[in-house]
Amino acid sequence: MEPDEGTAWPAWAAEEVRLAAPDPAWAGHAEHFAAEVRQLLDDWLSSPVVHVGSTAVPDLVAKPVIDLQATAVDPAAAIAARHDTLAAASWFFVARELDQRPWRWFVVRADASGQHRLAHLHLMRPDEPRWHQQIAFRDTLRADPALAQEYAGLKAEAARDHPHDREAYTDAKHAFVCRVLDQHC
Repeated sequence: MEPDEGTAWPAWAAEEVRLAAPDPAWAGHAEHFAAEVRQLLDDWLSSPVVHVGSTAVPDLVAKPVIDLQATAVDPAAAIAARHDTLAAASWFFVARELDQRPWRWFVVRADASGQHRLAHLHLMRPDEPRWHQQIAFRDTLRADPALAQEYAGLKAEAARDHPHDREAYTDAKHAFVCRVLDQHC
């Protein structure tokens, strides 16, 4: 979905899909960003802030963006109450009609220049099935290096085929994710 006419995407929203070699520092970055989220959303959170996604899988190529997830009993109220505080700390809420993923409230942590994504927060309700699916996917890849390498190959192909379309990049991985989770998507 495109922004309204006259509204420009922030630079980080149109950032090219770029994969990076595995970096052991990603775990420390995740701890840092999780601490930021805990400080910014403190009493709104109903779960720990958890590191998920490819940067949470050792030895896996990934977009160098840390994915975190947490729950809040009322994510919409949490985002509304802390919107300005989040933005002041370079955490930007992506409108739900733009994100088009009903299971989450999506918040992007941009770098100081506003050019690059550093982290994503997937804020969910406590009963959201996607919470467990994302952890299961991460843990399955951690436990099976051959499967993780298969995923790395798919990610490289998707990044090559869709360098300017993050949605198409994500869609290209969908069937693999469903297979790993043994689900019919």
